[in-house]
Amino acid sequence: MTVQPLPPVPGTRMVELDRKESITLLTGVSMGRVGFTHQALPVIRPVNHLVNDDGDIVIRTHAGAALLATASASEVVVYEADQIDGATHTGWSVMVTGTASRVTDPRALSRYRTELTPWINTEMEHVVRIRAEFVTGYRLETTASHR
Repeated sequence: MTVQPLPPVPGTRMVELDRKESITLLTGVSMGRVGFTHQALPVIRPVNHLVNDDGDIVIRTHAGAALLATASASEVVVYEADQIDGATHTGWSVMVTGTASRVTDPRALSRYRTELTPWINTEMEHVVRIRAEFVTGYRLETTASHR
C-alpha cells in the first residue's frame, strides 16, 4: 500500500529563522526533546530545559539516564522544541545541534539546580549542557493572501 503525501495547506509557508530569533523562541518554552545515540540506536527523550546566557540548552537528569553516558563522552546530540497549532498549521520549530557535556562547576550546578525544576518526581542530581553549535529554526505562517 502506497501512502500519498498530504497536499500542502493553502496559504501556509515555511520561513527560516535566524539564530537570535530561534534562541528567543526556545527561551519562551520549557519543554522539548533531546535526541542522542544509545547502544548504536537513536533515542529521543522529552525533557524540560532552560536556555543559559550563551544560548546553550541546560537540562537535568538522573544518575541512570542514558543521556548521561552521552554527555560524559561529550558526544553530539540534538535538541528540538516547537509550538505548532494543528488546526491552523502555524507555529515554529527550533533545533539545536551540539556537544552535550556534564556541568561540574559547583557555582553553575547550584544555579541550574535552583533555576531548573524537573517535571518528574525523581532525583535529578546531574546537569547537562548542550552547546548551541548549530541552531536552525522555521516558522510556519499564514501567507498574506490567506489571513
